[in-house]
Amino acid sequence: MRRQGATGGIEQKSGIDLYWLPLGAGGHFVKYNGRAYEWIKAHLERRPACDLYHSALQVELPDGQYVIEQTPEPDLSGADRGVVAEGPVGLRWAGRFRLFRYEVRVWRGGNIPDIAEAVDSPQRLSADEAVARRLLEVIGRVPRLTWGRDELGVGEMWNSNAVIAWTLAATGLDVERVSPPSGGRAPGWTAGLVAARIGSDALPADWSR
Repeated sequence: MRRQGATGGIEQKSGIDLYWLPLGAGGHFVKYNGRAYEWIKAHLERRPACDLYHSALQVELPDGQYVIEQTPEPDLSGADRGVVAEGPVGLRWAGRFRLFRYEVRVWRGGNIPDIAEAVDSPQRLSADEAVARRLLEVIGRVPRLTWGRDELGVGEMWNSNAVIAWTLAATGLDVERVSPPSGGRAPGWTAGLVAARIGSDALPADWSR
């Protein structure tokens, strides 16, 4: 993002923006399964069902724009998407096969799919260039926990929200003031915060490299 400076030159703006995307945006299968999951979860916890959201980050720096998100691994050309970490999906041993791996991207010039459907977004978390650069540095150390499993025993699965929450906490941002849109829930968020409190050094080796 750029704006005209007082001297007529171009002044660069840096920052970290968080986007909340409705679960299943752009498709029906994930949306309907997510609603079924939330209905069952809410029934067991004796609470009203909530709208579900997943999160993504966009980082602006003078040298470019970066998108940070966790997605399935579509092919082996991860370098083109700025992949900095990979992890297993469903079962840890299955991660040896690409079909059962996810990737964490720091994608320069990338885009957030279905960003037009984002709710109460973007949320500006920082306008400090140093903080934005620190975020890009720490993301490569995100724990490689198994997507869809609660390996930390906190009652929440590891997923894209866990990755984003861990990244923000590891960067040193105030995650206590971050929350999904009103009436919504971000499954996995707590798992990321717990992993950040534990620290990568205290996790098993195959979870943290």
